[in-house]
Amino acid sequence: MSGIESINTRVSPWLLSLLRIVSAFLFMQHGGQKLLAFPAPPNNPIELMSLMGLAGALELFGGALLLVGLFSRPVAFLLSGMMAVAYFMAHAPQGFWPMLNGGELAAFYSFTFLYLAFAGPGPLSLDRLFGGR
Repeated sequence: MSGIESINTRVSPWLLSLLRIVSAFLFMQHGGQKLLAFPAPPNNPIELMSLMGLAGALELFGGALLLVGLFSRPVAFLLSGMMAVAYFMAHAPQGFWPMLNGGELAAFYSFTFLYLAFAGPGPLSLDRLFGGR
């Protein structure tokens, strides 16, 4: 095994954890904005018992679970589906290209979370700590 392959083998699992943590942290901000008006207030008030309220709860609490790596695979799969639905409900009707319909983040989060659902949380996670793998 060459030096680069050896480094890649050792570093890749930790980068997977880093991808999960950073993605979850950034994702949680959307839920925080909707539910807590933090880090910035939403453009329009959000009804808690609405589709946007549900999305905010999933973003904040699902993002928190993903951040610490607890129930990572099912949570990532759920969030991936939620973001796919968000893309097709809110963005796709406005046009095909994500750059023009404002759906880049929804599509990016959907595929990132789908990857995490299958790749797992990485070594730095509560799932790994409790599961032993």
